[in-house]
Amino acid sequence: MTESPTGTVHIVDDEETIRDALEFLFASRGITARGWPSGEAFLAAQPLADCACIILDVRMGGLSGPEVFDRLRAGGDVAPVIFLTGHADVPVAVQTLKAGAFDFVEKPFNDNQIVDLALRAIAAHAEARKISGARRDVERRLASLSAREAEVMALMLQGQLNKQIGDSLGIAMRTVEAHRSRVMAKMGARNIAELAGILRG
Repeated sequence: MTESPTGTVHIVDDEETIRDALEFLFASRGITARGWPSGEAFLAAQPLADCACIILDVRMGGLSGPEVFDRLRAGGDVAPVIFLTGHADVPVAVQTLKAGAFDFVEKPFNDNQIVDLALRAIAAHAEARKISGARRDVERRLASLSAREAEVMALMLQGQLNKQIGDSLGIAMRTVEAHRSRVMAKMGARNIAELAGILRG
C-alpha cells in the first residue's frame, strides 16, 4: 500500500463538477486536494509551498493547461503535472510529456487510476529532488577543495600511493598525507572506495 503523501494535490479545471469529484476522490484516499477554477487563479496563488502534484485540464477558458504549465516551468522547480485531456487533445498532451509533464489521463477517467498516477508522480518527484539535492551537496564539497587538494584527490582516485603522488606533484610525502586527510574530511569519505562512490553519485 502506497503511503499517503504530505502536501496537497491541486486540481486546475474550469468545470466545477470535475473539481468537486476529484477533491472528494482524493479525500476518500486520505489525500488533501484543492480545486482551482482557472489557470489564472492558480498562477496568482503561486508559490504554493504545499504543492505535491498538479492535475491540470488541457482546455479551459482563459489560459489553457499547456500555457499554465509553461508559466509554472518558467518560474523554476515545479511539482509533477498530470494533464486531463479529451480524446481530441491527446497530441497536445503528448507534446506536454516531451516538455516535462509527468503523464496525462483521458476523460472520462478511472477514479483509482488517477489517484494511483498522482501518488506515483509524487513519489518520483520526491526521489528526483533527493538525488538532485545529493548532487548539489557533492558539488559543494568539491568546491571547498583547494586546487592542490583537487590534484591530490585526482591522483588518489587513480590509485597512486602517497609517495607516487608526492613525486608527481613535487611535494613531500608528509604534505601529501595532510592534503589527503583534508580531502577525505571535506568529501565525507572514510576510504578511496567510498570517495569514488560519492563522486559517482
